Amino acid sequence: MKRSTLELLRDPISGHPLELEVFAEGDGEIEAGLLTNETRWYPIIDGVPRLLQGAFREDYSAFVKQHDLEDRLGLEPTHNGDATTQVETNKTFSDKWSRFKNYGFEEEHRQFLGGWFVKKFGLKSESDLPGFYKSMKSILEIGPGSGFNTAFMADHCAGPVLSVDISEAAITTHNNVRTLTNTHVVQADLMAIPARNDSFDFAIADGVLHHTPDTRAAVEAVYKKVRPGGRFFFYIYKQMGAARRFCDAHLREHLSPMAPEACYEACEGITELGRELSNLNAKITLTKGIPQLGIPAGEHDVQRLLYYNFIKCFWNDAFDQETNNMVNFDWYHPHDAWQHTEDEVHGWLAEMGVKDYQINDANPNGISVLLTKPA
Repeated sequence: MKRSTLELLRDPISGHPLELEVFAEGDGEIEAGLLTNETRWYPIIDGVPRLLQGAFREDYSAFVKQHDLEDRLGLEPTHNGDATTQVETNKTFSDKWSRFKNYGFEEEHRQFLGGWFVKKFGLKSESDLPGFYKSMKSILEIGPGSGFNTAFMADHCAGPVLSVDISEAAITTHNNVRTLTNTHVVQADLMAIPARNDSFDFAIADGVLHHTPDTRAAVEAVYKKVRPGGRFFFYIYKQMGAARRFCDAHLREHLSPMAPEACYEACEGITELGRELSNLNAKITLTKGIPQLGIPAGEHDVQRLLYYNFIKCFWNDAFDQETNNMVNFDWYHPHDAWQHTEDEVHGWLAEMGVKDYQINDANPNGISVLLTKPA
């Protein structure tokens, strides 16, 4: 954590400023310290502020003992509501981003992901991405993963980039971007973002909000942090056809309860299917399509046809076997993984009073929304 991070942070419960006490510092980073407000306290461990409460909060007794804080610290933050599925979902992503710490930083990843964001933002080419971020004075990122996009945004945004993740991905991201002077990474719940409302030029939640117990509530929680006139991008899973929904639900029922290691192994058959279908390099043409299953008429790559309509069996020749398998694990292991329709999203935005927005056709699996908050 940088000392300047304190200017961005607020207590996630009260919204009040936090006070900082430093225990260890080096190379411009606070490695260990304490954030306090009223009766609540939050540790800074290995450079990352841990602003979690309730069921999400770890046992920090070793931290308390290490820094001789037994007689000083007050009550633990209280927990409201049932967070069982979210806690289990966090285990998925803590494991994923502890394994794939360099995802997005490799050249083959950057080429794939750069084009991905171009489509999601509705830009013309990848050369437009730097200018897109350069126009922002401050950025809030929800769910940074490895931090590959955190780094890219920070390279092109003159102001602060605050990245928030409830899982241990916050630690991976911090370690990957800590040398960048305008990056700030915290471990916190997106439903209680430890920052002021109406304060960021741009917020981004790419493939994150559907992994919460309530996608609609998660959208609004992030939206509150965007300043009037600012912009907000989110990508969520799109409701797929009937056959795909059945296969998703059936596989998740079996795979989601598994320990991560067992689920990675179980996904290997799915990944192999994706690879072998891709190796066919075969296409078929349907003159009528099957609208009841969401399958349109026209030419279809065989692997894509099965991928979009029956079973997510991801394969990309630019990735190695392990990375391809991780993408399938990412789909089937999380406990919360909601799918939505565009009509639902239109309804949410109408209820929030948002009129200026676009839904970009990035891919058949998701809904990409870029909105402007009313001034």
